[in-house]
Amino acid sequence: MSEDSKKHIIAGAASLMAKPHLEDRKPLVPSPLSASASPVPPATKKVIIKSADMSPDMQKEAVDIAVLAFERHNVEKDVAETIKKEFDKRHGPTWHCIVGRNFGSYVTHETNHFVYFYLDQKAVLLFKSG
Repeated sequence: MSEDSKKHIIAGAASLMAKPHLEDRKPLVPSPLSASASPVPPATKKVIIKSADMSPDMQKEAVDIAVLAFERHNVEKDVAETIKKEFDKRHGPTWHCIVGRNFGSYVTHETNHFVYFYLDQKAVLLFKSG
């Protein structure tokens, strides 16, 4: 194993029923008009970083993107796809993302490119490898 990669074992994400959303596909970046037209602030989510090998700024970015993805999609696969594609766009390939309530994993990642966190009780595993 190279010095630029680390292995992490993630076991058992918590479980919770997903709330259905009316719109499954929305743009990741809201338009200025729609953002200013909404008088109600978005609901706050409970965030717990369980494990990270990533800068605090990039961790915050991952959480922010995940919040938007959960607001726009009600299928975990679509949430994971949105997070992965956004990180590929912003930080170069090859990112991997797993989202769910119950999964195990054992991954190798590039140094400083790994985060595992809960958003409410959904787990998000995001890492760069490849």
